[in-house]
Amino acid sequence: MKKLLISTALAALMSMPATAFAAKLGVSIVDFDNNFQTLLMHGMQARAKEKGADIQIEDAHNDVAKQLDQVKNFIASGVDAIIVTLVDTNASKTISEEAAKAGIPLVFVNLEPVDMKTLPEKQVYVGSNETESGTLEAFEVCKMLRARGKSAGANAYIIMGSLVHQAALQRTKDVEQIFGTDMCNFIKVTDKQSSEWSRDNAQNLMTNWLTAGAAPDAVIANNDESAIGAILALKANGVDMKNVVVGGIDATQDGLQAMKAGELSVTVFQNAKGQGGGGVDAALALAKGDKVDRVVYVPFELVTPANAAEYLNKN
Repeated sequence: MKKLLISTALAALMSMPATAFAAKLGVSIVDFDNNFQTLLMHGMQARAKEKGADIQIEDAHNDVAKQLDQVKNFIASGVDAIIVTLVDTNASKTISEEAAKAGIPLVFVNLEPVDMKTLPEKQVYVGSNETESGTLEAFEVCKMLRARGKSAGANAYIIMGSLVHQAALQRTKDVEQIFGTDMCNFIKVTDKQSSEWSRDNAQNLMTNWLTAGAAPDAVIANNDESAIGAILALKANGVDMKNVVVGGIDATQDGLQAMKAGELSVTVFQNAKGQGGGGVDAALALAKGDKVDRVVYVPFELVTPANAAEYLNKN
């Protein structure tokens, strides 16, 4: 599959000179324990260092109230711009209002704000188009099941991320839409439940499903961590991984190692460096008074065992 290029808007942001603007940035991250959020944080830190910007990063510990307090503290301390990865996408309006009231630029990264289409001036979103992620994952799972002779009928489980995140809702919707097409409607979803993006929760979910019934033909997870949790449960229950197609999203290092081991069948690369760095670029541009597109998309890319080696050092 031809590799997708980073959007023109993001490329333009990243072409800014390293000494373009020295600023103080305040960043609130969902949870430092979340694998992908940590990758985003590292991308922001690297880009801020390159730009000569002062960056203060706080852990919201998956707490909406704590995240709002962090934003208010950033405003009180006089930062030049704020970057947020949302604990709850529905809380974006309150955060948006606080930043707008203070006249401080705000950049949402990775997790889309619920009001993305109507963000105030000097507020933008940098992330990826979630309609791509679950679609790429589900269609590849469908093709793999067909190649294994399962077109007469296959059963699957969907492991969702946090239900307060737009990404989880959209990825699940994408999967269900693909499984509703003529080519893939032989796949029946036995159940779908949330793992809150967690490996441990996903492992428990999969264990419960296996206790209640037979091993599935496929497991489609909203992220790699959940896919790995499902794999651990399947293996612990004596299921041969050659008989199960497992999909994830993010192409994390752990996910790629699971793919190398023949356990993860497909994942979708989400560019943490591109999103994190692009968020910093957008924040600095807004702080300078430059115009930035309200939405800056970083494309997803399909990863299978055939091209996995290309992604080993990207996240």
